[in-house]
Parts: sequence; structure tokens; C-alpha cells
Amino acid sequence: MTLSDEARERLADVVELQPTKNAELQERWGVESGSEVHSYLEDELGEYYYRDDNSLIRATAEAADLVDVEPGVEAVEGKTPDVIRVPELQSQVFEVLAGPDERSESVVSVLHKLRETFDVDPGTEQVRSALQSLRRKDVVEVEYRTVPTFRLAVERDEVDVEVAGE
Repeated sequence: MTLSDEARERLADVVELQPTKNAELQERWGVESGSEVHSYLEDELGEYYYRDDNSLIRATAEAADLVDVEPGVEAVEGKTPDVIRVPELQSQVFEVLAGPDERSESVVSVLHKLRETFDVDPGTEQVRSALQSLRRKDVVEVEYRTVPTFRLAVERDEVDVEVAGE
């Protein structure tokens, strides 16, 4: 199957962001809905992706070779990832989020830290999405109190965080 330039770029996004969800690809690709993402994946990239046991989108090994992009997570199964490649906001969240031995914090708390540390002003949904994406990459854990709260699942220096091209 020959891929168009757009399909090759979008496949590179799947490889880079995996494990990922429709919403994350929707944001990256600038499309209107998760349904549009699903249709594109099925119609254009069906041979190159699959959904894991948690329904997260992952690229096949062939896809990674085809686009010559490093996967979003480099790890041995069941072990903390050595490297994660994430968008800038996720990198910033990783940097300010409470450590594994600290009290977990709410999305709003993380938002305030981002504003103070980086002089950025993302929305709460963007911060929540970044936290959930980092959670899927096994570097953030959630604790349910009155509201869901988050903290790193690993020591900051155990993982190299690389900012992926937007």
C-alpha cells in the first residue's frame, strides 16, 4: 500500500504519540471529531495500526519502520519507560507535577504550576488531557479523592522526556 504524504505524516503522528486515543490525534490533526480520526485510520492506515487491550491506538512495527520516527514510548514490557516523546505541554506537565513521594494534586493545581513556571495558560481540559496521556505512558498515576489527583509514577530523572514536533 502506497501512502500519500499526508497519510505518511499522520502515520508518523500515530507512531510518535502511541499509545494514544482518537481525541489526541484529533487535536494533532486539526480535524472536527474523533469519528473523523477513526474513519481516516480505517480507510488510510488500516494496515499500520491496531488497538491494544485498553482500546488505545498503537502503530505496527512495520509502520514505525516505514515512517522512520521513534515510538512515543521506549520501554521493555512491564518496566518504566526509558524515553517518552510528547508534545510540549505534556513535557511541561511532567516537569511540574508532584513527584512519586509527594501528595498527588488536582488538574487545577497543575494548571497553576504551569502558569507560574512557564508563563503559559492552557485550559483545564488541555491539562487533564496531558495528564491522562502521561498516565497511559505509565509515568503518571492517578489517585481518586474528592476529585482525581495526579502524581508522577516514576522519579523525574528515570525518564528522558523529548518534545515531539507539533
